[in-house]
Amino acid sequence: MSEKTFTITDLSHEFKVTARAIRFYEDKGLLHPSRQGMNRVYTKRDRARLILILRGKRLGFSLAEIREMINLYDLGDGQTEQLRVTLKRSVDRLKALEAQRRDIDAAIGELHRSVGILEEYLGLKERGAKVPNIDDFVKTRSDAMLSVAE
Repeated sequence: MSEKTFTITDLSHEFKVTARAIRFYEDKGLLHPSRQGMNRVYTKRDRARLILILRGKRLGFSLAEIREMINLYDLGDGQTEQLRVTLKRSVDRLKALEAQRRDIDAAIGELHRSVGILEEYLGLKERGAKVPNIDDFVKTRSDAMLSVAE
């Protein structure tokens, strides 16, 4: 009984990626389809590798990191080294993403404060209130927020 195979069209439809992307992964040495005439023929192993490539990309790993982790599968050590390297890279990636989230949360907080100040200024100005120039207004509001935070 022959092994189930897939065409590039099968894989691109299943995983919602372009055939060009799959060929790119092949060019980078991540996939190794055989050929039947002019057609690429992908095995279950190639399909599994594509799943790992796409998961790795979604998690933010570089293609070099993905290649390293996938290629460790063939060491013959029961995948121990592959799991060890994947765990280390995953922990490092998690730490980086958590740091990015903290930075994003801080930026969102700052933007909320800025938007509030600008909305207040614009509202006063539109109601005809006497307001200082925008720089002085922002400075007084920013100074007031800093003193509240302290």
